[in-house]
Amino acid sequence: MDYVLTIVLCIPLFYLLCIILKVLENRRHQNCYILDYQLYKPSDDRKLSTEFSGDIIMRNKNLGLNEYKFLLKAIVSSGIGEETYAPKMVFDGREENPNHDDAIHEMEEFFNDSIEKLFQRTGIRADEIDVLVVNVSMLACQPSLSARIVNRYGMREDVKTYNLSGMGCSASLISINLVQSILKSNKNQLALVVTSECLTPNWYSGNDRSMILSNCLFRVGGCAMIMTNKPSLVHKSMFKLKVMVRTHHGAKDEAYGCCLQTEDAEGRVGFHLGKTLPKTATRAFVENLKEVAPKILPMRELLRFATLSLARKTLQNIFGKSFNATRPMINFKTGIDHFCLHTGGKAVIDAVAQSLNLSPYDIEPARMTLHRFGNTSASSLWYVLGYMEAKKRLKKGDKLFMISFGAGFKCNSCLWEVVRDLDGEGNVWNECNIENYPPKSLENPFMAKYGWIQDEDIATFKFPQ
Repeated sequence: MDYVLTIVLCIPLFYLLCIILKVLENRRHQNCYILDYQLYKPSDDRKLSTEFSGDIIMRNKNLGLNEYKFLLKAIVSSGIGEETYAPKMVFDGREENPNHDDAIHEMEEFFNDSIEKLFQRTGIRADEIDVLVVNVSMLACQPSLSARIVNRYGMREDVKTYNLSGMGCSASLISINLVQSILKSNKNQLALVVTSECLTPNWYSGNDRSMILSNCLFRVGGCAMIMTNKPSLVHKSMFKLKVMVRTHHGAKDEAYGCCLQTEDAEGRVGFHLGKTLPKTATRAFVENLKEVAPKILPMRELLRFATLSLARKTLQNIFGKSFNATRPMINFKTGIDHFCLHTGGKAVIDAVAQSLNLSPYDIEPARMTLHRFGNTSASSLWYVLGYMEAKKRLKKGDKLFMISFGAGFKCNSCLWEVVRDLDGEGNVWNECNIENYPPKSLENPFMAKYGWIQDEDIATFKFPQ
């Protein structure tokens, strides 16, 4: 009788234990990891030097002296150095009339280099990939870029492919979020994420200042990464995704129109960067931080900030406007070890650094990425990450915060945890002599070579032939 009673009592406990084990097992598979990533470094014959930049500008017959001066100043103040990369058609002198094959060639050069190296280093075969996500905002082709990768590497017939376009510089985190959602519903998955931008069909040859700026900032680059939720690969992984927050202000006309692909007065297509962009980016950034801060910062910091804010508001109510206490700031460094900032430009990096009260050490990876590779759109974040890895800053357990901005207008952020100590092996920054960074000076030599333009008479100036 006691034996039967024991069995009857144990059955519910056993059932409960099975449920707990199943929940724990499902949670193991819902985690999202980056197994490895590969940055794209074009060949040296694609380097866009300062001197050649001047030659390209002077080839544009639609520019006058005022536009030329504007471009000179923009390049000098952009934070971009001498060794960034441009598409092949620029070196062929065909930036005003590139063809479709030029654009495909730019993408396939990146695919064939970075995806191939990523497969070789990880030992993952193309036919093991379950999910493929490609984000290239400004090139739509048939077949899609994702289909071209499937064909090039002979992937399985049941591979799930996604081709994202029009998502701007923040597209890589959108791709990560998409993969995260897929991995939560499927066990033992391998996902290949390919992030880049195609510059070839989007080079602006007109004279609208709001559009020619993009020629100064954007450069060729890309990143391919493999993500997984396989428990067997956790110890080999590099990063674990902890938090993802996406903010979209597209419902507001001002935000929607500040970054826009459109035509100028002469019918030339370009990418318009409006004067409201800084204000729009600030608003989206603040809204994003409000949502992400409680998810990534320790409770003690949140309580400190709330207490100081309440005290300041109370004293202002008592003493009125005469009480001018400094507004308290959240210290994001209490929950974050490294900051991976989008390299939208020197002004963007400075603005984010000021908002988060970051030190020169914190923003060094973003500054060096802008200097060495320029703004590579959606892949910029991963060059910043690569710099940190090559400098051996990333240690097991460190928390890494990524923040990016994109047309729409969007601000996306996420928090990663470093799974193991990283030594930068196979990182393209090591090919760039990482020990020489940061350089002693980031001064751009452009004005030293073309400073004479400031003294020319506008009425008599003629561009060199």
